[in-house]
Amino acid sequence: MTKKKITVIGSINMDIVTNTNILPKIGETVLGKAFHTIPGGKGANQAVAAARLGADVNLIGCVGADTFGQELKQHLAKQGINIENVEPVTETSTGTASITLFDGDNSIIVVPGANYHITPEYIEKFEDMIAESDVVLLQLEIPIEAVEKAVEVASKHKATIILNPAPIQPLSKELLSKIDYITPNEHEQEMLLTSFDWTDEERNEITKKCIVTQGSKGVSILHGDALQIPSFNVDVVDTTGAGDTFNGALAYCLSIGYELEEACRFANATAALSVTKFGAQGGMPTLLEVEDFLKQKGEEIR
Repeated sequence: MTKKKITVIGSINMDIVTNTNILPKIGETVLGKAFHTIPGGKGANQAVAAARLGADVNLIGCVGADTFGQELKQHLAKQGINIENVEPVTETSTGTASITLFDGDNSIIVVPGANYHITPEYIEKFEDMIAESDVVLLQLEIPIEAVEKAVEVASKHKATIILNPAPIQPLSKELLSKIDYITPNEHEQEMLLTSFDWTDEERNEITKKCIVTQGSKGVSILHGDALQIPSFNVDVVDTTGAGDTFNGALAYCLSIGYELEEACRFANATAALSVTKFGAQGGMPTLLEVEDFLKQKGEEIR
């Protein structure tokens, strides 16, 4: 079977991770447990998640012409991702995310850096690649104008479009009308549906496109008939990247023809496995690992 193409358009960061037993108050200094630099960025994370499952993944993005940028491109290439369209820029540094791990959860500050050099004109250069894609996966860590252009191009070429609306921000009605699936977490869903100026009809149309990730509660499919998919009980080590793992796995499943419920169950299992190891990308499982996990849980798979 010919591999289906997934194009991920989004951020590429170096995650700067600190693990601590004490969460500092403002103005307070504490001693941490450990420090790491780990490849991240929502775009790169989602690309790695799909590639680990065996997808044919293209990544469109920018890094700085610096050490972090070189390291990240080398890392992504080793994951089997096509990085021909990841270009270095000299005007700014590679994007970073400062992550504090505390009590099994995380807080994150992102500095976009080179990611904000992804412009509508930059997206236009890669229309041929987008045109050949079965699924286009986007997030909001790049300029919204670039997201809008990418959705315009992907819609023109009839690709399935998934938008992970993180970090949440106002989105135009025109943009949302062209998207097939929206994958917010609970906070993002609330902000998306209550904080912006929608009519009841518009809000209902947006809701119907939503697949809501709910952490330990699982996933709620609002696209079509409402359905709750429970989570899997696992030993949590690090929740960083669980949502990105879900999105990459969802893109993979939809690209190979899974029905939505089946795709979400598979992606839910993939995300559950991801939190059992350290790092956003470090815990992202292979296809065989997910299949074995589902068999152990007695879940039916293809």
